Amino acid sequence: MISYIEGEIIMRGVGFIILKSDGVGFKIFILPDIDVAIGRIGLYTHLAVREDALTLFGFSTYEELELFETLIAVSGVGPKAGLGILSIANPNTIKLAIAKEDVSILTRVSGIGKKTAERVILELKNKFTLADIKGGELNSTQQEIMEQQDVIEALIGLGYGQNEVRQVLSNIPREKSLEERIKLALKELGKRK
Repeated sequence: MISYIEGEIIMRGVGFIILKSDGVGFKIFILPDIDVAIGRIGLYTHLAVREDALTLFGFSTYEELELFETLIAVSGVGPKAGLGILSIANPNTIKLAIAKEDVSILTRVSGIGKKTAERVILELKNKFTLADIKGGELNSTQQEIMEQQDVIEALIGLGYGQNEVRQVLSNIPREKSLEERIKLALKELGKRK
């Protein structure tokens, strides 16, 4: 199994990169917040094996990889949904949400409904105790998630599709203010029409 790859980024696409390592190019699906300028990078990876495809998913930290593999072990959560969950918040926030049985954070992911979120919590809540999780509070990161959801809802309210909005927002840094994210997203969405 491929667990770590280091190499040169030769191409960046929406949600993926192509990494050249020892003369071989690997297409690796990544989280939107990974800073991937064209250059050298190392990623922890998970190889998803299906009947019709071999797909690599890359993470900047081993903690993200571990959480991803824990999430996709839950029935009904595939690699794309696992990547979606990790794209909405940092690993500690997700673990806290599961430990506190907060389905609202998980249901923010496209393709994760209430039943799937409840299944994730039911199967994983005993793996993440509040004492083991760094930080212990959701406040600042939960605020970040709520703001991101506000941006999504505002743009959907203007008539844009959810998938289109999420795709555009994945390329906008979360450090920007709520207003800046909406302006940048509207500018990008305007180019697509």
